[in-house]
Amino acid sequence: MYNVGAFFRTADAARVERVVLCGITAHPPQEGIAKTALGAQETVPWEYHTDTLVALRRWRMRGYQLAAVETGAPAVDLFEWEPRWPVCLVFGNEVDGLDEGLLAECDIRVRLPMYGQKNSLNVATAGGVVAYELLRKWTSLNRNSR
Repeated sequence: MYNVGAFFRTADAARVERVVLCGITAHPPQEGIAKTALGAQETVPWEYHTDTLVALRRWRMRGYQLAAVETGAPAVDLFEWEPRWPVCLVFGNEVDGLDEGLLAECDIRVRLPMYGQKNSLNVATAGGVVAYELLRKWTSLNRNSR
């Protein structure tokens, strides 16, 4: 629940359009989420779906690029990725990641560069890194198009 709350706080800070929670992921109202979200669960639009595949297909039909944030191959480096806007970031279970069926539904796999002994970050931390890199790219794109 603390990771979900952290996602809400990051979503608020980076002005993410919506948080979509699926499957076994905890969703508001929950005290553990509220503890780390600090009210962002009340201000950031969100939705919950029991079936992740259905949710992904809905966002694809709306024209979103589905980007799985995953450590495994084949994945493009976050800093080299040129997203096709709008983007829907897809994060999996912190231990097991995304299953093959969900990965197959995604348009691209994106990985954070890892230079230390560990090959992954906490999912909420990874979410913050990716959200802010997308924000940087979006800001740059809009600045250059003026």
